[in-house]
Amino acid sequence: MIITRFAPSPTGRLHLGHAASALFAYRAAQEADGRFLLRIEDIDPVRCKPEYTEGIFEDLCWLGLTWPKPVRLQSEYLVDYQNALDQLRAMGLLYPCFCTRKEVLAEAAASGYAPHEDGGEGLYAGTCRALTPAQREEKALTRVPVWRLDIAAACKRIGELSWIDLAAGKVEAHPERFGDVVLARRDVATSYHLSVVVDDALQGVTLVTRGQDLFGVTDVHVLLQSLLGMPQPTYHHHPLIVDAHGKRLAKRDRAATIQLLRQNGSSPQDVIDMTYRVQSYARAITY
Repeated sequence: MIITRFAPSPTGRLHLGHAASALFAYRAAQEADGRFLLRIEDIDPVRCKPEYTEGIFEDLCWLGLTWPKPVRLQSEYLVDYQNALDQLRAMGLLYPCFCTRKEVLAEAAASGYAPHEDGGEGLYAGTCRALTPAQREEKALTRVPVWRLDIAAACKRIGELSWIDLAAGKVEAHPERFGDVVLARRDVATSYHLSVVVDDALQGVTLVTRGQDLFGVTDVHVLLQSLLGMPQPTYHHHPLIVDAHGKRLAKRDRAATIQLLRQNGSSPQDVIDMTYRVQSYARAITY
C-alpha cells in the first residue's frame, strides 16, 4: 500500500506552494487506494508556533484534505531521534563539533566551497573530527557541541548506494559531497536530516513527495536509512512552485497565503485550480 505524507514546519501560514505539495501527495495516495499522512515538523523551538500548527490544520481542512489522527508532532518524539543517535554513536560514526556556524562558513569560504544546494552551511572542514577526548572535554566547558556524522566512515561502512525518483529514475548516491552533516543541533537533539528519516520509517511512508530543492540531500537520507536498517521509500521531487517572476514562493517573502486567498473570496476549488496552473508554470521553467 502506498503511504504518502505532507510534513510542513509551523513557522508561518501555508502558501500556494504548500497547497500544491499537499494536494500532490494527497492525490497520489487516493489514486492508489493508499494513505495520506500529515506530520508537523516542529523541532525548531524558536520559529515554530502552536498557532501556526492550528493554521495548518485549518487550511488543509478548508481545502478538503483528511488524514488519520493523531498527527505526529516531532517535538513529542525526541526519544525516537535520540535512539537513532545512540545507534550511530555505538557504530563510532558520530562526533561532537564545537565550531560555530560562522566559523564553519569562514572555513568553507577559505577552502573555496559554496553553501549546499539545500541552503545549509558549506562543506565542513572536519576541524573537530580528530579532537582527543581530553580536548573535547576542555571545549565542552565553554561550548555546547552539535553532533556530526563522520561521512567518510559512514560511506565506507555502507559502500555504493542508490535510490529511485519517479521522475529521474535510478539515482546514484554520493552523500560524501555534503561532508560531515549535523545530526543533532545545539538547541535540540536532532536535525532535519535525522528526524525526517526516522519519521518516514516509523510511519511506514513508501512515497516521499517534496520539492526539487531537496533532491540532492536525499543522498544523505538514504545513507542514514541504510546505516539504521530502515526501509528506503520511493521519492518524487516536484518542481518548486514559483510566482509570475519565477521566484520561489516562501513564507519569509510573505507569499500569498491560503488564509489570505480565502479572506479575499477564493473558494477551495479556486485554490486547487491555482495549484494546477502554478505547477504547470514551474515545470515549464524548471525542466
